[in-house]
Amino acid sequence: MTGTRRVCVALAVCLLLTAGCGSGERAEPGAGQSSAPGRLLTATDEEGRRYREADPGRPPRIGIEIKPGADGDWDVRLTVRDFRFSAPGAPERAVAGQGVAHLSVDGDLVAVLRGPRHHLEPGRISRGTHQVTVRLHADDGTVWAVDGEPVESTADVTASDAEATAGAGVGGGAGGAEAAEAVEGGG
Repeated sequence: MTGTRRVCVALAVCLLLTAGCGSGERAEPGAGQSSAPGRLLTATDEEGRRYREADPGRPPRIGIEIKPGADGDWDVRLTVRDFRFSAPGAPERAVAGQGVAHLSVDGDLVAVLRGPRHHLEPGRISRGTHQVTVRLHADDGTVWAVDGEPVESTADVTASDAEATAGAGVGGGAGGAEAAEAVEGGG
C-alpha cells in the first residue's frame, strides 16, 4: 500500500505543478525571444522611422492586389508570408515576423492594417494613375527590412472618371468600373 500511496502523492504533486502553470498568468507575446529581434539599422523611411533588419532565415514578405468595386470603391487584399498581424492593443515592441501594415496612396498614409483585407471608400482614389503601397512595420514603429530595404509591395492603379467621381460627394456620379485597371504588386 505504501507503493500505491507514493504513486498517488507523486501524481498529486505533478497535477498541482501543472495546474499552477495554467493559472491564468500569460507569458507576454514573444516571451523567450530577445527583446529586440533583428538588427536596428540607421536608415529611416520618409517619416523618420528606423528600419529593422528581419531574420534572414525567414524574412517576411507581402504582396498587394487591388480591385475596383461597382460604386467607385476599391478592395485591397494582402498576401503575407512569414508574417502575422498583431492584435489591437499589442505591446509596442518588436516581435520577429509580427506587426502591422501601413497602406499608402501616393505616399500618403491611408490606414494601419491589422489584417489582410481593407476597403477603400469611393473617392479615395481619384481619376488617373496612382501608386498604392503597403509596408510592414513592427509594433514598436520600426519598419521591417530585408537587405536594408523596406518590406513592401506597390501596385499601380488607374481610375477612370467613373471610379474617380462615384460617390465622391459633389453631385454624386455614375458608378461602375469601366476602364479601371488594378495591378498586383509583389514584395
